Amino acid sequence: MIEVTNLTRKYGDAYAIENLNFTIEKGKVYGFLGPNGAGKSTTMNILTGYIAATEGTVIINGHDILKEPGEARSCIGYLPEQPPLYQDMTVREYLDFAAELKGIDKEKRKQAVDEAMETLVLEEMSGRLIKNLSKGYKQRVGFAQALLGVPEILILDEPTVGLDPKQIIEIRSLIKELGKKHTVILSSHILSEVSEVCDHIMIISKGKLVASDSTEDLIKRMQPVTILRITAVADSESVEKAISGFEAVTECLVEETDEPGVVSVEVKYDSSQDLRMKIAKSFTENGCTIIEMNTEKATLEEIFLELTAEDETVSTEESTQMEQELAESVDDFLNEHGYGEIPEEQAYGPGDTEAEALSDFADELAGGRDRISKNVSYEYDDASEGSEITAESTEGQGEEELSDDGNL
Repeated sequence: MIEVTNLTRKYGDAYAIENLNFTIEKGKVYGFLGPNGAGKSTTMNILTGYIAATEGTVIINGHDILKEPGEARSCIGYLPEQPPLYQDMTVREYLDFAAELKGIDKEKRKQAVDEAMETLVLEEMSGRLIKNLSKGYKQRVGFAQALLGVPEILILDEPTVGLDPKQIIEIRSLIKELGKKHTVILSSHILSEVSEVCDHIMIISKGKLVASDSTEDLIKRMQPVTILRITAVADSESVEKAISGFEAVTECLVEETDEPGVVSVEVKYDSSQDLRMKIAKSFTENGCTIIEMNTEKATLEEIFLELTAEDETVSTEESTQMEQELAESVDDFLNEHGYGEIPEEQAYGPGDTEAEALSDFADELAGGRDRISKNVSYEYDDASEGSEITAESTEGQGEEELSDDGNL
């Protein structure tokens, strides 16, 4: 239904999204995940024709969103993060207006509005001004305008933002129900919402698509080893005998518990296989009585953090290089302005790196100030001033200012 190819959007030299490629199939609920600033809303706006891409194409039901915008948009119902509501209209007036804008025939308009209000349970609010509605009902009105005309595709950008828990549950239930009749794209950074509602998950990070799969397959791909935890009435020897025949098992740990004769077992095996039934049968055959057995899986939160971790970190090599470049720049600054070397006992403080210490010292010199530390001397070699500063201070003494002529 939707084919996105090499989609790129730049603002100046900065990339909001870069070379996105994905396909949306009919009859599924897609979750579009990403941290704040990852490019989710930009992508939604391009898909709906609100803004143009710098490069790439978006094909919706065979229509290019740039070359055939009318035909492409007629297939889409869009709920932006901030619903486009006219506060001084009543609910019915607004939906009539939205239906007219969407090109719904006049004779069909009332029925379309009635159906949308029924779906969103807005009948009792039809005559009320939108400005007098609660946040939850305003969101419902925005949702209703997206449903007008029964579009094949619904694009929802943060549909539950700002809602109370009861309203969130209602909207999630509605999205599940709509997923039976429409293809839904749900943009969100609420992971529990996506895992509960969506059939397929796409994760975007720094403007690039880093994962696209079903929740179950994504977890399998990110967690190649299954961890099975078993509590059983058994001894270590019996457990090891029960597990020994499974080639897919990579590790088995057995620990005594506080209960006499009861052990805790952790079994790790290749996630491509499901060994639970076979292991349970083997335990029974070897005289081990299972009290409890459960599988430990990676959560969507853990997968999301792993895939988007690069947004928050800089590699050690890059960090070291940055420190070296900064230190060289500060040395050049000090030499250019005629300052002597920084005494080692002054340059470093608790937790300082060389670059941090040099940077702090240069900042003070550039600001016309000199940091006075205990038993520390500074040489001021500027020939035009012809002066030397020697300063001593006790712990806790504040900074002293340099006048323009170099005197304290």
